[in-house]
Amino acid sequence: MTQESHTWQEIISQSQTWRAALDGYTANQAALKDWLDQTDFDQIAVVGCGSTHYLAQAAATTLTHCTGIPARAFPSSEMWLFPGTVPAGRTLLLAVSRSGTTTETLRALERFREVNDGPVLTVTCYPTSPLAQQADFVLAAPDAQERSIAQTRSFSSMLLLTQTLAATLARDDGMGMLEQLRRLPDALDDLVDRVGDLARRLGADMDIERIYFLGGGPLYGLANEVMLKMKEMTLSYAEAYHSLEFRHGPMSMVNEHTLIVGLLSDTALAQEVRVLEDMHNLGGRTLALVEDGSAFGGWQPDHIVELGSGMNEWARGPLYLPVLQRLAYHRAVAKGLDPDRPHNLTAVVEL
Repeated sequence: MTQESHTWQEIISQSQTWRAALDGYTANQAALKDWLDQTDFDQIAVVGCGSTHYLAQAAATTLTHCTGIPARAFPSSEMWLFPGTVPAGRTLLLAVSRSGTTTETLRALERFREVNDGPVLTVTCYPTSPLAQQADFVLAAPDAQERSIAQTRSFSSMLLLTQTLAATLARDDGMGMLEQLRRLPDALDDLVDRVGDLARRLGADMDIERIYFLGGGPLYGLANEVMLKMKEMTLSYAEAYHSLEFRHGPMSMVNEHTLIVGLLSDTALAQEVRVLEDMHNLGGRTLALVEDGSAFGGWQPDHIVELGSGMNEWARGPLYLPVLQRLAYHRAVAKGLDPDRPHNLTAVVEL
């Protein structure tokens, strides 16, 4: 199944689709700068559904950090059904959709136009989709289009485009954020070579009955996304939390059949490591994705994925995804499920 699966081929092709997304951004960089210079806004609302809502969470945090412009993530349905949630004032709507045909996101855009009539920028894999046609500017990753239902390379490629937007708004001079983003494809190729078969071994371990993904700052939305991949592909019990929030009740679920996955940052590293150690002491098994494996002192997680990217936490976010997507894929295969055909799901929700 591995070689024939669309999902597997999409997971392993991500360094290529990231290169293509970056090339597309470079070709449109001047036009994007011109459009932003001519566009009046002092806050950003980011909308999406399912995976792209979680992408919106990561994008909003990154945009706020990099630009100083307040950004907030909304599920598309909230903006559509509750017009009072549409931000007043000079607001840029950033609408994210793999297909560009998701009904809730299209209606969120329409509601935004009715209530605010501000500028709209779309991130999508389909540059001629209905959503793209209604936007004022489009950032597209057509090479990341997928045949699978569960988003993998589309998510990471669109995430990368939101990061290029943040760098552009921050007036990056080419030696900071953008320079780091351009190193991501090679960093992923290196990471895959070093990780080996860890994802397959953990995915095949049916002694693991529940999985928790922990992350903060720009990584919280990504923790939500890999939680969703685990549910979609493997029908497993999975949840995501801000790292320190896990102590406030959810850790009652930890036992020897629990895997706690930490997407570790730079800013909160010491505290995030303490959470993992606490869960280990409660009997849980731990997997840490961390930039530098030497961050651990006397205590070591059960499994460590050292990203080794040389990038900060605001740039390297896409690198956390492929290893955990592989974990979900291999767990699905081990359970006899077809990752290309998740239970009860379709690629696009159209109402």
